[in-house]
Amino acid sequence: MKAIRSRSGSRARGDRTGLLIFLILLLLAFPAGSTSVGESNRSILAVELQGAITPVSDDIILAAIGAAEAEDSRALMIILNTPGGGLTETTEILKQMEETKLPVIGYVYPEGGFAWSAGTIILISSDVAAMAPHTIIGSAQPVQLSPTGGTVPINDSKTRNAIVALIEEKARMHGRNVTAAREFVVSNLNLNADEARNYGVVEHVATSPEDLLLQVNGSQVKNTTLITAGARVEYFEPPLNLQLQSLLSDPTIAGLLILIGLYAIIFGLSSPGIGAEVFGVTALALGLIGQGFNVNIGAVFLLLLGLGLILAELHSQTFGILAAAGLICVIVGSVLIVPTSFPEWYVPGGYQQSMAFALILPSLILGLFLAIALYKVARARFAPEQNDRFAGEVAEAIDRLDPGGYVLFQGEYWRANSVETIEKGETVVILAKVGTLLQVKRKRD
Repeated sequence: MKAIRSRSGSRARGDRTGLLIFLILLLLAFPAGSTSVGESNRSILAVELQGAITPVSDDIILAAIGAAEAEDSRALMIILNTPGGGLTETTEILKQMEETKLPVIGYVYPEGGFAWSAGTIILISSDVAAMAPHTIIGSAQPVQLSPTGGTVPINDSKTRNAIVALIEEKARMHGRNVTAAREFVVSNLNLNADEARNYGVVEHVATSPEDLLLQVNGSQVKNTTLITAGARVEYFEPPLNLQLQSLLSDPTIAGLLILIGLYAIIFGLSSPGIGAEVFGVTALALGLIGQGFNVNIGAVFLLLLGLGLILAELHSQTFGILAAAGLICVIVGSVLIVPTSFPEWYVPGGYQQSMAFALILPSLILGLFLAIALYKVARARFAPEQNDRFAGEVAEAIDRLDPGGYVLFQGEYWRANSVETIEKGETVVILAKVGTLLQVKRKRD
């Protein structure tokens, strides 16, 4: 009996040892880092692409990709609400999206937003394409401003076919509707969220980023299974320098800064000592920085020529001829210096017209004020001198007249001579006006 109990005890100890070895092997086979608990701690990084797509947009997307990769995010979500922008900048963003190993989710958001022209190409090039309800994509036909201020489509086969081939290939790469992609460019097709999903242009319609993460959970993207259910959305905050560059690089803001700078310089040089020249140079520099110093030499020449002509008008008697010529040069130069036409500016025609109007409007307002001022100057120069209207009027001596000094007449300072000594503050009567000099005497009750 003792021998039997001994063998039973050994068997029990052996079973416990085997169980312990099995548990160790199980833990080694499933490390803690690969469990669902570890996965749930990873987030989705979202970067907003709002407004115009400019060279700074490339830097923001690149910085966001770097941050997402460094934080080991599950995916990068690009939130689109844009009229489009530069075609060169757009192709650079597409290159960054393809080179990163992270899945890229394109999402047109919020409700009522849009992704036109270049924005549509970015959406179709995303690994996952989604839209919020009541959003719009399309209007990708390249257009340019006409001399009359309208917009005309670019029918050059070389240009149009290149964009058609680009958007078709991106749609084909991601299994999306190639025909609809072509129609975006050829026929200015526009689709809302439900239409885009029904036509196979996007895969999801989601009311919020969190809703979208629930829908894409389990999707196969870039040889990776997206595990996004319950993941948190973290928004990428660009560095301060990129935020400032993004503000300055907006074509409308950059154009207005250049115009304000030029007009401030004109005002400063015509009225020295106010400091407007410093403000003008600063605004002009900020506008050029916003343009990335990629300025057309002819446009800069027209702006400088217009500046010179307007300044020359202030010291001449051409009665507006030089000023009108200068104003025309400034308007034409301001339109040329800002990229409002394809391919530098890949946006719908209506947006181009609005932007051009915003740039031309300040010059038109300045021209109106300049015309009024020149009219008043010309009217004063050619009006017959009316000396009799001064006789009998009263003024106030602001100096001691002995015999000369200054008097205040109808809110203006005039040089005056008196036939008698008059103390400061006394009331005088104007006898006559000789040139710009008033002859006065003391007013007696």
